[in-house]
Amino acid sequence: MRNLKPLGTTPHHPEEGMAWVVLFVAGLFEIGWAVGLKYTEGFTRFWPTVGSAVSMLVSLGLLGVALRTLPLGTAYAVWTGVGTIGTVLLGIALFGESASALRLACVGLILAGIVGLKLVPAGEKPGSAVEVGTEQVESTGEQQASG
Repeated sequence: MRNLKPLGTTPHHPEEGMAWVVLFVAGLFEIGWAVGLKYTEGFTRFWPTVGSAVSMLVSLGLLGVALRTLPLGTAYAVWTGVGTIGTVLLGIALFGESASALRLACVGLILAGIVGLKLVPAGEKPGSAVEVGTEQVESTGEQQASG
């Protein structure tokens, strides 16, 4: 049983690190369009509206690129979390929104969730097989000889 990896772990792909960077940048553009909406004044101001629309398209496009590699649930939660945290912090800084301890604690919980989703492996789908060495390991725990 050489080269066996624990069930539930996914092999690290070189492009996965870049996908996380792309996802983070997508989250930054989400912040851009969310904050930009405030400046559009109900879409009555042309340039803020254009900026918000462009930020939205870039954000969604980058999310789509990241989803080529990252699991959907994890990527979407991280994308919206980055956007939420950034939007709340900019709301405090730019628009004088509340910075109460309870509100900031809730932002901290969102951040903890993002970090947790990044650190916990997504695992394999039930019933899928991962070839490791010369054996095929089913996610149900059974091993079958490949060949």
